[in-house]
Amino acid sequence: MAKIYSKANRVIVWLGGTADDSDRAVEEIRVAAGKQSTYFSTHETLQKAIVALLRRPWFRRIWVLQEVAAARHVRIICGPMDIDGYAFCSGLESLKHFYEALPDLQNLIPSVIYLIKGAIFRPDYQTGSSGSVSLDICPLGELIDMFHTHEATLRHDKVYALLGMSSDNTSAAGLSPDYTVPWNQLFQRLVKSLLCQEISVGTWGDRETAVIKSKGCILGQVSSEEQGNSWGDTRNLHITSRDTSTSLGYRRKWSARWTSHASAKPIRQGDLVCLLQGAPKPAIIRTCKDHFAVIMIAVTPTEYVETESGIVRWSELLQTITIFPHDFLLVWNWEKSPRDLQYQTDHETMIKTNSRAPEHLKTSLEVHLGKATRLWNVALILEDLEEYQEAEERLRVVIEGCESAFGKESPSTLISIDKLALIYKKKQQWKQAEDLFVHVIEKRKQVQGADHLDTLRSMTNLASTYRAQGYMKEEQKLKIMIYLLERGEDNVQITERAVVQIAKSFDEEVMKLLLERRGGEIQITENVVKAAAANSRSGNEVMMLLLKRRGGEVQITEGAVVQIAKSFNEEVMKLLLRRRGGEVEITENVVEAAAANLISGKEVMMLLLERTGGKVQITERIVEAATANWRSGKEVIMLLLERRRDEVHITEGLVAQIAKSFDEEVMKLLLERQGGEIQITKRVVEAAAANLISGKEVMMLLLERRGGEVRITEKVVEAALENSRSGKEVMQLLFKRRGNDEQITEDVDSRPQKRPRLSLLWEEAVVKKILACKAADLHIKCY
Repeated sequence: MAKIYSKANRVIVWLGGTADDSDRAVEEIRVAAGKQSTYFSTHETLQKAIVALLRRPWFRRIWVLQEVAAARHVRIICGPMDIDGYAFCSGLESLKHFYEALPDLQNLIPSVIYLIKGAIFRPDYQTGSSGSVSLDICPLGELIDMFHTHEATLRHDKVYALLGMSSDNTSAAGLSPDYTVPWNQLFQRLVKSLLCQEISVGTWGDRETAVIKSKGCILGQVSSEEQGNSWGDTRNLHITSRDTSTSLGYRRKWSARWTSHASAKPIRQGDLVCLLQGAPKPAIIRTCKDHFAVIMIAVTPTEYVETESGIVRWSELLQTITIFPHDFLLVWNWEKSPRDLQYQTDHETMIKTNSRAPEHLKTSLEVHLGKATRLWNVALILEDLEEYQEAEERLRVVIEGCESAFGKESPSTLISIDKLALIYKKKQQWKQAEDLFVHVIEKRKQVQGADHLDTLRSMTNLASTYRAQGYMKEEQKLKIMIYLLERGEDNVQITERAVVQIAKSFDEEVMKLLLERRGGEIQITENVVKAAAANSRSGNEVMMLLLKRRGGEVQITEGAVVQIAKSFNEEVMKLLLRRRGGEVEITENVVEAAAANLISGKEVMMLLLERTGGKVQITERIVEAATANWRSGKEVIMLLLERRRDEVHITEGLVAQIAKSFDEEVMKLLLERQGGEIQITKRVVEAAAANLISGKEVMMLLLERRGGEVRITEKVVEAALENSRSGKEVMQLLFKRRGNDEQITEDVDSRPQKRPRLSLLWEEAVVKKILACKAADLHIKCY
């Protein structure tokens, strides 16, 4: 056919007889072609006439394309109207606003214009050695992309009618016209010739749909698409790199501007550029729910691309591709119109794999859970494209399918949940990511084991989630656990330093793992106990675990017992006494440590007192320790005074410490239980005046109970003046209760530098009261 038409001086295109105002349509096209600038008309009747003309069967037929593709001069006749082919194309270019928005014409007409307008530029054709003529229009893949929606009586002709226009050697691919070859076999040959002979292709005898399975990679994405020339038969595509970090050895970003022929399926912004393994050219595809639709099967890129470091050849960029990480399921559907494709969200109407797919494809889909597998593969690609919301939606469906098929704790289900957690992490939805990772780790420990690679991988993912949020403590915990699980029982020695670090910095979960994995190598030394004592968050739990698991091996030294008494709760001390009581000596240092125990001082002290009976004397040192204990010191002192008053060694210093550091309840108990041994000395009164919180109440108690012994000295006044919280109330109490009857026996030092800065009003009031109270006995020193 190409040989015949290539010899013709002129090819006449017969569009049919006059109908639907076609004469006016042809004449309007001729007028538009003669205008110097774009011709614009909005007449509704005229628009209907032109659209009706363009919808005539000739424009949709496949075989007629070869006629105009071979011609060097085209005349178009419709009824009595006759117009030059080039003029026809020029007129339509000016009137494209009539049809460019119509889905059935917007890509159909430009592809036909491309062939007609080129007629006047074609040379004489040469016949090859085989006697065949090649019009050499463009590669077969591009011809298929432009014209596969054209109509043919036999499906075979959708391929054979384009062979004469192809610049490829199609006979080598087994595509020479042969109508005895079944359609599905011919379609498979075509796909493999365009992509790769080893690719998996499924076709049907009564469908124009191919299902392609292949490994591949995403090269880029269509960031913009626009008309390439005034004729509308080419499109300019701006491509930007995507997913290159895993697919290309060339990691730098790149961009390119490609010009392609107007395809049967319109390209849209957001379409993906992919390269299938073994394919010579990239394809343009579009994401659907559980597969990808082929928009263009073979795109010829421009020779150069722009990278961050300059211009490089496209061929050089492709050579860097060494990895094809993704599994693609592509549907190349010739049957759907562009409009149908645009709104298609599911491919179920195109492929019924259970009943119509070839057996080898059907088996593969069954093994991989069919739709769940396809959704999984699409989700992985969307993840790499940073389309996280789309990936999440598909993964949720995958998880439901896996739970239904295998159960909630199956490895397949857990893999899917783990991937969803990674998506949440990348979306910075930290709480959701953490919850899912923790869930997966716990289930994998139960099902696969704590040291399984999948479990360790999930733990690593959780650790990186903590790190991304700045939770370094949690990250370090997981890292040390991963280390212990990975090492197993290897020959690497676990040092005391390592055990100390774990006891000091981590919770009982890490210590438990250490004991389970390397327990035979671990000694519970005094340093380990001290380290657990320094563990402010989990010290009690760690020490309880050590005593329960290795209580017989804990080195019992006074230092270890002191640390336990000072830093842990009563349960730890009780367990220690139960397991190793015969070796534990309750010394003054141990009791002092218990008095200093912030959280559980009273409870631990009670255990020790019950254990020792009256053997340990309650010294001033012990009281000082309780005094410094701002949380449970009062309870400790009350316990000692109530339970062990005979063992409390009463000294002036002890009474002063109580007067200065505790409230009136403690002082009252002391006076009631030990009153006969207590003297209210100047030091005790000074201490009461210095009591920050309860100075007034303690001083009032001393005045009420032992008023005759209370002496107001210079140092008492100084202590009250230096008491920034309750000093004012103490002074007021002294003035009110004692007045002029109180003997001030020493000079009051009035130097401002000897006491803290007070309010001037308060200072003036104090001085006035002192002078008014005992002016005769008060000697003011001047410096």
